[in-house]
Amino acid sequence: MLTISQALYDQIVAHARADHPDEACGVVAGPAGSGRPERFIPMLNAARSPTFYEFDSSDLLKLYRDMDDRDEEPVVIYHSHTATEAYPSRTDISYANEPGAHYVLVSTADKDDAGPFQFRSFRIVDGVITEEEVKVGE
Repeated sequence: MLTISQALYDQIVAHARADHPDEACGVVAGPAGSGRPERFIPMLNAARSPTFYEFDSSDLLKLYRDMDDRDEEPVVIYHSHTATEAYPSRTDISYANEPGAHYVLVSTADKDDAGPFQFRSFRIVDGVITEEEVKVGE
């Protein structure tokens, strides 16, 4: 289960909405080994695409160095889907290289009357997708 604060939830959703119609992406870091998402880090989608996201390689290197200096790790890796449901694509699965991370997808498409967005979390390990409950609260 992913437990995330209301503030972090709101920041992720706001980033997804702000970058629409392009996919948004970013990381929520937390103390290494804690599993606690604490520090919101919006990233630039280097692909600037409505159907694909890509972290800029130099930004990603800086991020990992910064997390290392702070004794943090990526607890949540998030991105948005602008025209489809919040479910990992084949590309998302192939890019999932942090087995301990929660992969959050936010859909800014409203195709199922579920509201203006969906916020879902998954574990992706060795190509296997497992959806998990999301608990939002302080």
